[in-house]
Amino acid sequence: MKILMIAPEPFFEPRGTPFSEYYRIQALSALGHEIDLVTYPIGENVEIKGLKIIRCLKPFFIKNVKTGPSGAKLILDFFLFFKVFGRIIRKKYDYIHTHEEANIMGAFYSKVFRTPHLYDMHSSLVQQMNNFKFTKSKLIVSFFKIIEKISLKNAKSVIVICPSLFKYASTITEQAKLTTIENFMDETPEKLDQTRLETIKKELKTKDKKVIVYAGTLETYQGIPMLIESMKFLDKNFLLILIGGDPAQVEKLKVSLNEKQDNIVLLGRKKPEEIPYYLGIADVLVSPRILGTNIPLKVYSYLKSGIPLVATDLYTHTQTLTSDITVLSKPDAKSFAEGIKTAVSEKGKKIAQNAKNYCNKNYSEKKYIELVNIAVKKVIKK
Repeated sequence: MKILMIAPEPFFEPRGTPFSEYYRIQALSALGHEIDLVTYPIGENVEIKGLKIIRCLKPFFIKNVKTGPSGAKLILDFFLFFKVFGRIIRKKYDYIHTHEEANIMGAFYSKVFRTPHLYDMHSSLVQQMNNFKFTKSKLIVSFFKIIEKISLKNAKSVIVICPSLFKYASTITEQAKLTTIENFMDETPEKLDQTRLETIKKELKTKDKKVIVYAGTLETYQGIPMLIESMKFLDKNFLLILIGGDPAQVEKLKVSLNEKQDNIVLLGRKKPEEIPYYLGIADVLVSPRILGTNIPLKVYSYLKSGIPLVATDLYTHTQTLTSDITVLSKPDAKSFAEGIKTAVSEKGKKIAQNAKNYCNKNYSEKKYIELVNIAVKKVIKK
C-alpha cells in the first residue's frame, strides 16, 4: 500500500517519539508498504526501503525543536499542514498515518479526501501540556481535549503504546479500534566490541566504581533533580553518568551542580549506535521519572541489557514493570539511593536476569511487525 505518514517531530533525532516513528516505518517497510513521510525540516535522513522523506518549509529563526509542546512546533505544524495538502492533492494514498498532534491533520484530511486515518497515539496531548507546563489556560487545554476526542473517534485504527493510554482512549472510542504496541524495538547489537567498551571505561575513569547510567531527556518530569539528590546518600564509589539533553539543558545542569559533586558526569546527547556501549559499562540503569503515565521508551532496552534497572514505583512504570524484573523505589532521593544499593547486590543481579529472560520471551521483532500489521488491517477494513 501507499501510506502518507505525518510526523510533527525532528526526524530523525535520538529521542522518544522519533525512535517510535522509525520502528513503525521499519515494520511497514518489512510488510512491503511504501511510506511518504511528511515531517519537520530538522533531523537526519535515514535509509529504509520504501521510505521517502518530505520536509516542510523551515523558518530561518527555528534552529531546533525541544521535546514537548512549544511555540516552534506550532509554527512548524502550520507549514506541515500545507505540505501535507500539497502531497494529498497530487497522490492517492491508501491511508493516512499520523503521530502525536498530527492527529488533527489526519482527522481533517480523512474527512475531506475520504482517506482512512490511523492515529498513532504516543501520549495524550492534554497530559503533555501538564507535564511540560506549556500553558495554564483552561480554554487551550479544553480545545486540545476536544480535538483529541474528535481524532480518536474519527480514526479507523488507533495505536497506543501502553496500558494507561489504552484505558484512556477506550473511554472515548471503541476498544476494537485500539492496538497496543509497546516501544520495545531497538538496535542493540548482540555482541558489543570489548575494545570499545574498555576505551569508554578509561575515558570516564570508571575503575573501582559502581557505575549508574541514565540515558534520556533532561526534562523535569524525568526526575533528574531527584536522581542527582540521591547521590548524596551513596558513597564515593558510585559514579552517575547522565546521557542526553540539549546543550542549553546540559550547561544549566552543570551550573546547578555543586563543584564537589565529581561523582556525576554529564555527556550530553550521543548517537543511537553509541548508547548500547554506555549502557554496557553500567552496573545499574535508572529511570527516575516522577510525572506522567506513559511508560518510558528507554526501559525496554534497559530490561534487555541484563543490567539491574531501578525505577520509581509509579504507574508510569508499574503498568508494565514488576518487582520481579525491576528494583522499584519510592520517588524520593533517599529511597532511590536504597534502590540503587539493592541493584548492585546479588538480589539485583537475579532481578536483571529475570528481566532479560522476560524480554527474550515477550519482545521480538516478529511480534512487533505482527502487531503493526494488525493495526494496519483495522484501518483498511471495509
